[in-house]
Amino acid sequence: MSQQVPTRPDVPAPAEGEAERAARRQRALTGEAVHGLWQRVSTRRAISEGVVIFLIWRLLVLVPITFWPAQIFPLILVVLLILRFLPPVWSVLRVIATRRERMSRRFFGMSAILATACLGVDLLVALLVGDPMQPFGGPLYGPDIVRFGARVHHLTLGSFARAELTMYGLLLVYFLLATICTRLAQGGFLRFTMPSGNGRVTL
Repeated sequence: MSQQVPTRPDVPAPAEGEAERAARRQRALTGEAVHGLWQRVSTRRAISEGVVIFLIWRLLVLVPITFWPAQIFPLILVVLLILRFLPPVWSVLRVIATRRERMSRRFFGMSAILATACLGVDLLVALLVGDPMQPFGGPLYGPDIVRFGARVHHLTLGSFARAELTMYGLLLVYFLLATICTRLAQGGFLRFTMPSGNGRVTL
């Protein structure tokens, strides 16, 4: 007689909580990291970080050229260049968005809000600290608010307004283009959808 070996009943795996499954699905859709620098944040937080980067650039560009050692000055110029163009790219990369989402109204609005906030920062720095010299930076004539009533290096309100409006226009155009290009780069510049079996495949 052959003796049958009793089989062990299958032990069911512990069921995963519904909340945890929903969180994992959300991270899969948005590409959100659990922690760290690349953790996705809200739109307000992303805009705030972009404004901080713009403020850092606006203050660093006022540092006199003689302050930097000659050996690292080329590197400083590269850093200033990166900081100048980084705010919209950084904000778009940090904001929570689904991978299938391309451009929507909130991204167009985000670029306009970021440009407006950066203009406000530029106004405050120009009035209280001053404008930078071109092309390598450094202080120009001191705070603009003092120059309004000064005889030397006098600044009119019209000239100040024209300069800031020009800055605002450049910020709006660049931030919009940078937002569009960054969103396209995140999901691929071209997407093709074609039928495949009973469903559709998107490449």
